[in-house]
Amino acid sequence: MSKEFKNIAVLGSTGSIGTQTLDIISEYPSMFHASVLTANHNWQLLAEQAKKYLPERIVIADVKYYHNLKEALAGLPIEVVAGADAIAEAAALPQVDIVVTAMVGYSGLIPTIAAINAGKIIALANKETLVVAGELITNLIKTSNSEIIPVDSEHSAIFQCLVGESCNRANKILLTASGGPFRKLSKEQLDKVTVKDALRHPNWNMGAKVTIDSASMMNKGFEMIEARWLFGCPPSKIQIVVHPQSIVHSMVEFVDGSIKAQLGVPDMRLPIRYALGYPDRLPSDNPKQKLSLSQFSTLTFEEPDYEKFPLLTYAFKAIEMGGNMPCILNAANEKAVAAFLREEIKFTDMPRLAAYTMEKTPFIPSPTLDDLIATNTEALKIADEWLTNLRS
Repeated sequence: MSKEFKNIAVLGSTGSIGTQTLDIISEYPSMFHASVLTANHNWQLLAEQAKKYLPERIVIADVKYYHNLKEALAGLPIEVVAGADAIAEAAALPQVDIVVTAMVGYSGLIPTIAAINAGKIIALANKETLVVAGELITNLIKTSNSEIIPVDSEHSAIFQCLVGESCNRANKILLTASGGPFRKLSKEQLDKVTVKDALRHPNWNMGAKVTIDSASMMNKGFEMIEARWLFGCPPSKIQIVVHPQSIVHSMVEFVDGSIKAQLGVPDMRLPIRYALGYPDRLPSDNPKQKLSLSQFSTLTFEEPDYEKFPLLTYAFKAIEMGGNMPCILNAANEKAVAAFLREEIKFTDMPRLAAYTMEKTPFIPSPTLDDLIATNTEALKIADEWLTNLRS
């Protein structure tokens, strides 16, 4: 990517990654313009963003907020549209150069496919896209002019470690995990943790869904699946390493035994900035984003506890089975996290719901996109059945 001016579509602009992306865009007004902004239902914040950044188009997925948004922006030269389909259409607009997929969960899949088909550069922050449809997305990329630059801090780190290297010289990916807020708790203690406890991440400031996934380590399982597709690496060569300080964002071991690591403060603006500027590095004078190694005299690494965090095991099982199984696991987890956040189930119920849904949802070895859409619907239904049985 050259330093020429770029129009950016931020899908999910009101979420954690979306708002930080807009912060980066504000830092480089001569390089970037927020051309498209989309949100699910937070129309008030979307309206504020639209007034500040003056995009050509904004989209609210929840159609019941369309009139509120339209009225709030009356008189401004901004096209206001609504509905999930409109997000996919906005991602493929001719004037858009880069699509930042910051939507949460399964909802990011169809807009990402639309962006790929339109040949856009994709700054991918929606890991569920590759979890649900990794093989399909990989094949689409091969036959398009599109390119994926990862935004997740771990995948950005791996990507950076591989720059200038031959991928077949990489021997192993070392995917780091903070361990979340419950790393030192026992299985018995996990049975009693609250939503408030789970949302108190020791290092990162993220949205509720991702923070809960981090607490359960499902996030790391999904990142393993994402890494499998992003870097063409079999799961057997992806090792998850718990690194509580969150300074080493991931590493790559090469065939000669040497290891490259990417280090930085735990701030998502760093990988976002790298993705928007790639292959150049955009300068930053923000002192909070500078790493002082003297502050971290000890960096530690340990193995994850798969017994205490069974969702990690389910992720490896899902990618080994392949087919629509990762899609099933993702749908089950979305239901589980939502129910936990509503305090309808315990933290330790989430893997139970996932196991039930994986067992009961029909397995498809070679799914099409239509199969994956149907699988998501069926898995959500089966997860709902489990929740209903739990209440009765």
